[in-house]
Amino acid sequence: MDIQNLYSLFQSSSGVSIDSRSIKKDQIFFSIKGENFDGNSFALDAIDKGAKFSIVDDPELRNKNDKIIFVENSLKELQNLSKYNRSKSDVKVIGLTGSNGKTTTKNLICSVLSQKYNTLCTLGNLNNHIGVPLTLLNIKPETEVAVIEMGANHIGEIRNLCQICMPDIGLITNFGSAHLEGFGNLEGVIKGKTELYEYLIKNYGHIIINNDDQIQKEECKTDLYSSFGMDKASDFVFEYTKEDNKLVLINNDYKYNCNIYGDYNFQNIASAISVGIYLDLDSDQIQNGLSKFQTEENRSEVFEYHGNKIYLDAYNANPTSMIAAIDNFNQEIQDNKIMILGDMLELGDFSRDEHAKIIDYLSKMNVEAVYLVGQIFSSINISESKFKKFGDTEELIKWLDLTKVNNKNILIKGSRSIGLEKLIN
Repeated sequence: MDIQNLYSLFQSSSGVSIDSRSIKKDQIFFSIKGENFDGNSFALDAIDKGAKFSIVDDPELRNKNDKIIFVENSLKELQNLSKYNRSKSDVKVIGLTGSNGKTTTKNLICSVLSQKYNTLCTLGNLNNHIGVPLTLLNIKPETEVAVIEMGANHIGEIRNLCQICMPDIGLITNFGSAHLEGFGNLEGVIKGKTELYEYLIKNYGHIIINNDDQIQKEECKTDLYSSFGMDKASDFVFEYTKEDNKLVLINNDYKYNCNIYGDYNFQNIASAISVGIYLDLDSDQIQNGLSKFQTEENRSEVFEYHGNKIYLDAYNANPTSMIAAIDNFNQEIQDNKIMILGDMLELGDFSRDEHAKIIDYLSKMNVEAVYLVGQIFSSINISESKFKKFGDTEELIKWLDLTKVNNKNILIKGSRSIGLEKLIN
């Protein structure tokens, strides 16, 4: 379909949707195919519920309804429309990717920038080839800045997302052993994530790097960049301390407070402050944004629960983030320590070895007990008494119901699909 005609339809609509269950009146429904569903099957239902049009790529639907628009590829049309909508706006787009901390960093940046600009932010973790276009289609004439999180588990995906969202500014949180099943190894991770740098360099965009990260320094092959970090050669130099286990960052004698714990969040907070400084916010505006920041569910949360203090970070896990969480917990907490760790997924051929490394790392650590949850951890032979293995979260819940656990500090960390959050729900 001609992009200008599609854009005209979009402008006369009330937005777009890919879910017929939540379709709103006069939205355009895009029939997207997934692993377990075909959106074409719901195109007519969407019209019945008030959709202005349904975009389909199933030829059998071509003449089923006057509001059916047939195209070769519904997903491609959604992506093209979002790219066109972004191109028609003067919005400044900030693209970010990385192995860990993407969503936290994105939300921190959005909270900061919204103190000065009309800011659009990726909702939740809608950071893929479908989620990014849906976010871009929320750009309105009044939108001044869009903060776009980009996820990937294969080489080439960040490049494609950059072609769609066309970032002006970009940053990478870090490079870690995540999605090794798709990237192959750490070198593949670096190659895939730095596709953001490649786009920005080619299109004269601005890169913001963590100057304490040697890989970022090496991969940022342009003069159009700003740097932050504890490295004194950085453009934005930070120190940090803690008050009540919460991070306090210091830049040019200004103390920035943020309601978030974990040394590993230093770079996330520092990057948000740096983006704010780069985009001309003053220190008070930045602090206001940090003060309003709230961690998302199951990310870096600390709370009391049934007589125990819980350190919950069960949204996602890979070897890099797992070690960071373990180290921070071990440094912060001196005694009465229990760790509940779930399997780390999408590690491919590296999976068993990476889980074994975590167990070996913990065996040298002073911790009262470690409860390992999941089929991968459970497949590894362990002789030490402080380790206890459970096939799934439900098995652990049943065991805990029969076991008295009180006055403990408990770290809960694992991949989202293991469902460790059920322990406190």
